Amino acid sequence: MPKPVKIGWGVRREGRSLWTRNAVKGVSVTNERRKKDGRTEWRRWDPTRSKVAASILKMKGKASEIIPNPGSICLYLGASTGSTVSHIHDHVCGAGNHHNGRIIAVDISPRMMRNLVKLAEKRPGLTPVLGDARKPLSVAPYLYEKVDWLHQDLSIGDQAETFVRMTSQFLNQNGVALLSLKAASERWMEGGDDERFAHSKRVIESSNHLDLIETIDISVFEEQHVVFYCIRK
Repeated sequence: MPKPVKIGWGVRREGRSLWTRNAVKGVSVTNERRKKDGRTEWRRWDPTRSKVAASILKMKGKASEIIPNPGSICLYLGASTGSTVSHIHDHVCGAGNHHNGRIIAVDISPRMMRNLVKLAEKRPGLTPVLGDARKPLSVAPYLYEKVDWLHQDLSIGDQAETFVRMTSQFLNQNGVALLSLKAASERWMEGGDDERFAHSKRVIESSNHLDLIETIDISVFEEQHVVFYCIRK
């Protein structure tokens, strides 16, 4: 049995698997495995269903640097069913939101929003937003200050351009931003996936407010995907 390695207050690694400290004991979000360690219940964080989890396992740098701190304000663009959001909530908010964290989870799909609303009913600190995650005006009414952590996971063209725009508008100085980029969603470019990734890297590096720290290849978990880990200057 691998010895647990602490990544953050509510995140730990055991060999090749990740776990978060369950903020709602006795409840799984996507039928994931749960287990107890004393009074604490942990939920398995599946890297095949979460680009953030995949990034933690595959990055070369220190994994604790890409997760938000407990009590942070987080913006999740493209929240989908809320699986990853729930694991971030475990760590940032904790049971009953005793860390006083906040996660604004944005998605354009009413069907996904129903899942997120249901999730938020048991997870204080989570705010579901039905809106276009590409547009600052869809997000701004729900933020009274800039965020400490931002993750963008949108199946659209011009993913990097949107990422630069949204981080410029909403990310705090020294805040962490992750862009989960799917090559197949980008516009056609001569050179295929490699050129799409290279183009996105150039867009990020040419911005005047982001430092690109690492490009994380998560293709072993998600085909045609990389994650760009950035910090706001």
